[in-house]
Amino acid sequence: MIKNILFDLGGVVVTLDHGEAVRRFAQLGLKQAADELDPYTQGGVFGDLEAGRIDAEEFIRILGDKCGRRLSYEDCLNAWLGYRKDLPKRNLVMLSELRKQGYRLILVSNTNPFMMAWADSDDFDGEGHPISHYFHRLFLSYKVGAMKPEPAFFNKLMAQEKLIPAETLFIDDGPRNVAAANQMGIRTLCPVNGGDWTGELSRILGE
Repeated sequence: MIKNILFDLGGVVVTLDHGEAVRRFAQLGLKQAADELDPYTQGGVFGDLEAGRIDAEEFIRILGDKCGRRLSYEDCLNAWLGYRKDLPKRNLVMLSELRKQGYRLILVSNTNPFMMAWADSDDFDGEGHPISHYFHRLFLSYKVGAMKPEPAFFNKLMAQEKLIPAETLFIDDGPRNVAAANQMGIRTLCPVNGGDWTGELSRILGE
C-alpha cells in the first residue's frame, strides 16, 4: 500500500521551459548557454549551486566572470525563473486532495536558492501559499548536498524520512532519476514535462 508520494518540482508540479531559461542566461552574456544548462541534472557552476557546493553569492560571482560582466542577484533570479512556464491548477488540487486523504507528500527536487525564492514564497500559487503549503517536507538538493540520480541523494532521503520502498511512489519526469529510484525498490511514475499525471496517479493509488 502506498503511503508516501515523492514529487519532483520542475516538469511535474511546475511545467518547465528549458528554452526560455537558455535564452535568459544567454542574454546575460553566457556563451553556449544551451550546452551549460540541462533539463534534469545540472553540471558545472549550475550543478555546484544545485548540489550545495557553492551558495547564491558565489554563483553570482562565478557566472559574472563567465559572462564577462558584473551580475546582480536580480539578474540571476530572472534568468533561473525562465525555467518557470506554468503551474497547472489541476496539480495543486491533486496535492491538496492527497494530503486530505492522509498520504505523506514530499517534494524531491534538484533545485537552487533562486528557484526556491519564488517557489517557497506567497507568490507561488497565486493565492498566497508557498509550495510548502502543499507538502509535509521539502527535500532539496542544494540543502542536502546531493542530487538526483546520485545514490547518496536517495539514501539520505530514505534514511531521513524513514521511508519503506514498498510504501513509496516517486513521480519524476527524468528517466535517469526514475531508474535510480526503481533500483531501490520504489514504485515510480515518469510523466512528460507538463503532462497530466493526475489520472494515472489516481489509477495507481486505486489498485
